[in-house]
Amino acid sequence: MTDELPEKFPLTSMDVAAEKRDELRRVLATTFPEAVAEGKIDLDQLKRVLGEWVEPDRERFGLNWPGKAACMKVIQAPSVGTLKPVQKESVDWDTTQNLFIEGDNLEVLKLLQKAYFGKIKMIYIDPPYNTGGEFIYPDRFAENLDTYLTYTGQINDEGRRFSTNTESSGRFHTRWLNMMFPRIYLAKNLLREDGAIFISIGQDEVSNLLAVCKDVFGEENLVTICSRVMKTGGQKGVHFSPSVDYIIVMAKNIAELAPFREQISQNLIDKVYTKIAKDGPRVGKRYRSMGLYQAMLDQRANQRFYIECPDGQLVLPPGDSFPEAAAEGEQIKPGDGDGVWRWTYRRFAEEKREGNIEFLRSDKTSLITVDGSPASWNVYYKIWLDDRLEDGQLPGNILEKFESRHSSAELKALNIPFDFAKPSALIKYLMEIGGVREGDITLDFFAGSGSTGHAAMELSKETGKNRPFICVQLPEPTGEDSEERKAGFLNISSIARERLKRAAKSLSGRLVGHDVDLGFRAFELSASNFQIWNGDVEGLLPDDVSALQHRLDLHVEHVDLSVAKYDILYELILKDGFPLGTKVECLELAGKEVFSLAEGALLICLADTLSEEVIDAMADLEPSRVICLDAGFQGNDQLKANAVQTFKARARSRETAIEFRTV
Repeated sequence: MTDELPEKFPLTSMDVAAEKRDELRRVLATTFPEAVAEGKIDLDQLKRVLGEWVEPDRERFGLNWPGKAACMKVIQAPSVGTLKPVQKESVDWDTTQNLFIEGDNLEVLKLLQKAYFGKIKMIYIDPPYNTGGEFIYPDRFAENLDTYLTYTGQINDEGRRFSTNTESSGRFHTRWLNMMFPRIYLAKNLLREDGAIFISIGQDEVSNLLAVCKDVFGEENLVTICSRVMKTGGQKGVHFSPSVDYIIVMAKNIAELAPFREQISQNLIDKVYTKIAKDGPRVGKRYRSMGLYQAMLDQRANQRFYIECPDGQLVLPPGDSFPEAAAEGEQIKPGDGDGVWRWTYRRFAEEKREGNIEFLRSDKTSLITVDGSPASWNVYYKIWLDDRLEDGQLPGNILEKFESRHSSAELKALNIPFDFAKPSALIKYLMEIGGVREGDITLDFFAGSGSTGHAAMELSKETGKNRPFICVQLPEPTGEDSEERKAGFLNISSIARERLKRAAKSLSGRLVGHDVDLGFRAFELSASNFQIWNGDVEGLLPDDVSALQHRLDLHVEHVDLSVAKYDILYELILKDGFPLGTKVECLELAGKEVFSLAEGALLICLADTLSEEVIDAMADLEPSRVICLDAGFQGNDQLKANAVQTFKARARSRETAIEFRTV
């Protein structure tokens, strides 16, 4: 027998099971953070997320409200709408990558899921602050599209409507949370792994919104809460004059989110970067000095060594340990209380060769010589302004330069009447520190007057690099006697579109030479052009054959061919997962119009009559996917079968695959 234990016991089956449980919990917390609270898995909520309804009956930590569980039904209900192109309201339709979408943002977010899943770098939204009656919402959340179509006059009124949220309703916070939760949930899906969402909010709902964000994103992905100074001065209020609102910042995956950086201020440059190099490779450049030894540096085994000063004196940080040989670069492992340099000797030598080391005589130094007496020198390394300008500095979370009056001024300059918009400079600043680079998409689904689109265009113009945007806004009517209505704007979405047009015109005359995308493609939410099968037999009598036959008849001609072909085209583009800004080329093949996307990867033919010649012509282009109208075959099953075989044969000859389908 021995008292010594083995270095490591072999894992038992219980140990393995525990490790697997921990790993599963980590995966679930990352994939479904809304189903995990305080490290525990809520199985009921997990089932709801996966589409299995479970009645809420148990309490758990977190924000709960009437209707929260039912929000999962709303999220998972597919949209049966489409986004109809409106070219007459667009600018530079053929070349732009920017989008402006008029419609209910919940339905639009659903429609964007396939094409934009995991592709958005940044989301900024300025949702209603819920201060009483200032936002509209559908009475029945599960019927958003029908409610919206009724609201915009696209279908007859069936009792579905939008209402304002008033404090007298008795469900004031509940309605706001039921409105926000599904939208935040769907928005998360669209973010890239290195993306972030910025949400402006007032004090009335900031705590509730923060809880929702932690629920959806996971509390570990909270970046910060910024305070924005809305105004200074004023005597509104009882105990304090309200001067700030807030911006909640959440990462999709904080481990993938790059550090935020902002430009170094001129004030910091003037105060800190005061030295100018008199010789060396960076002569004439500004820099600041930092001590190569600092008392708070952590000890490292190879960072206590001699440095030779200009007069030959050898110095090292304070302490009681000395290298055996008195020569530059000789080192010793530091003991307790010994100081160390910031770098290893190898790094020091490299920086010295580059001219980045500075020796200054001083009678106030912590450094010592070979006999332990005070040295006559201090050793510094140079921090160059040019390098720091490129790297930037860490931003603070108090934002003082973006007061609301700045927005009023910029809208006035564009002759746009609108109150309570956020300054475009604020959103441009968030894009800059958030790392939005060329080609990165910014989404705003509470677009209001279009501040985010304006900011994206301005940043693109300043840098000469395009930052595409997607703006979504409900066509909420302006007040009957409002300044907006007097100026001819019937709804808020029309204000946003016009602002983007005027902002683009204003920017086009600035910074000549920066040829960037200042246009946008306009779309509007509408009912699908395809008849959706309704399998609900509730309400039908058992022998009500005629009603069932009517439903079947609707699907004989399930495509509404009376609408413009571009309406059907863009619905198919979106359903197939192509971005709405994808370039579309119109070809004529065998006398038929064929649309080519992504340099021929997808071909769409909406002709009402097809022939072997057009099938062969499309196959000759070697596409990856082909879509045709089923009606184009006019019931000719032999022609359809030949089309399938033609595409299969071409695919085999190229050892590739061609997906052919009809709609």
